[in-house]
Amino acid sequence: MLSGRRAAPNSSHGAGLDQSITHIGLAKRNITCYASAVIRTFRHRGIQKFFEDGSKAGIQPKHETRLRILLTTLNLASTPLDMNRAGWDWHPLKGDLKGHWSVSVNGNWRLTFAFEGEDAILVDYRDYH
Repeated sequence: MLSGRRAAPNSSHGAGLDQSITHIGLAKRNITCYASAVIRTFRHRGIQKFFEDGSKAGIQPKHETRLRILLTTLNLASTPLDMNRAGWDWHPLKGDLKGHWSVSVNGNWRLTFAFEGEDAILVDYRDYH
């Protein structure tokens, strides 16, 4: 934004001398770049297609809204604890899936995942029973 103002004549710099003072205000811009955590790998092709393209071909259509919320949150998460939300039944898995976590989608359906660094990996969509 540019604005110009003229100063009143100043007798100390000479009588009748018309000095102009221009004030220039520049907008200051700060640019911040963030390296964000992401979902890197999937085990379930249907959930991968849903995440990438919005295709519901490989998921239960009634799970669409819940899966969109879970996957968006997981994509922004940098630790498994970021997925520990009220009503999500978040818990670590045991046995062959030790190191993986689970959150509830609906009924017996779960979204499972692991982390490598700050990235979610091996995201799966499964019916436990």
